[in-house]
Amino acid sequence: MHRTLWTILASLVVVPSASAQQAGAGAALQALLEKAVAEGIPGISAAVATRNGVVWTGVAGSADLQTGTLVRPDMLFGVGSITKTFVAVVILQLAQEGRLDLNATAASVLGSAVAGIPNADKATIAQLLNHTGGVPSWEDDPEWIRDGRGDRLDVNRIWAKTATLPYIKGHAPLAAPGELYSYANTNFTLLGMVIEKVTGNEAVNEIHRRILMPLGLKDIHLEGFEPVPQDRLPHRYHWATPDFRNGAGVNATFREVRPNLIDATGSNLSVEWTAGGIVATARDLALYAVALRDGRLLSPESMKFMTDWFPAGPGAQVGHNLFRRSSPAGVTVIGHNGDVLGFTGSFYWMEGADVVVAVVCNVGAMHSGTVPGTAYTVAGSPEFVELVRRVAESR
Repeated sequence: MHRTLWTILASLVVVPSASAQQAGAGAALQALLEKAVAEGIPGISAAVATRNGVVWTGVAGSADLQTGTLVRPDMLFGVGSITKTFVAVVILQLAQEGRLDLNATAASVLGSAVAGIPNADKATIAQLLNHTGGVPSWEDDPEWIRDGRGDRLDVNRIWAKTATLPYIKGHAPLAAPGELYSYANTNFTLLGMVIEKVTGNEAVNEIHRRILMPLGLKDIHLEGFEPVPQDRLPHRYHWATPDFRNGAGVNATFREVRPNLIDATGSNLSVEWTAGGIVATARDLALYAVALRDGRLLSPESMKFMTDWFPAGPGAQVGHNLFRRSSPAGVTVIGHNGDVLGFTGSFYWMEGADVVVAVVCNVGAMHSGTVPGTAYTVAGSPEFVELVRRVAESR
């Protein structure tokens, strides 16, 4: 009788279908985006992809807090330093073609154009790629912070590609090349210059020709150096915390829309160039990440080099130019985060699983210290990581 009862009960259990499981995880993911907005992020867009393509997208919040215009999936967000991965792909492709020696120095390729840049004559291209060249970052210079993001910013200025370099000319190197990891935007300004010197073409054109066009991606652009659909850009906001006010100062043209939140719309990302100037949809960013992970952009040897890990702080390693991190969710992820004036972004894939994630939002946190939220705090939360895994694996 006991055995028969359990047999009857077992026959009544309904096992959720894969589509139902995905719908449930997708709804939970959407709820996390809504929660991030409730906690202060203005607007957010996310995509989950596998080798079969994008399997989930979600948006929440406002593209414009004043009008209440909602974020749309086709909107373009700044991805910040995720731009560096595109530059690294082009550099490694040039090395594959025998047109660039990764053991060469920036000075040996660029000559007098980098005179006075610390370690430009000592750090190799490979060391620039993984931030071990000992080159100071113009992004850390107190004068640049005010000129490039703060109270002295000319919002109408389109910065020349190398206009950031004078801020660190004559500075002391941070260390001997290869000695330690020290993140520097300068490295990728130099690498953008290397691309243009070696190819004779604009870096933005090489990114399109070598990456975006072969992948059929039309929603990724380098702001300031090519036309960008203005109607698809959300307002850009920044956390104007006491740290930001003290270090950068609030530009007179940036209106405070909430306590410690300013509207930085009207600015542009030209100052970042190849260190952080790309804008993209979450969908195209995820598709790019899948192609990179799956070796569709680089040879196996180049992918091995790109993921040749060097210590980069507690729980983190840096490659040429990807990061590998241990997630609080108990999984290891490989990818890159980004943070610029008005935007943050994150993309990663999980080791040992067919899961790729892209999250972007229209609020920046550079120079701001502790803030209510960013794209990378959302993307890296244990709950988010677990839910994207469930969404991907249920397909």
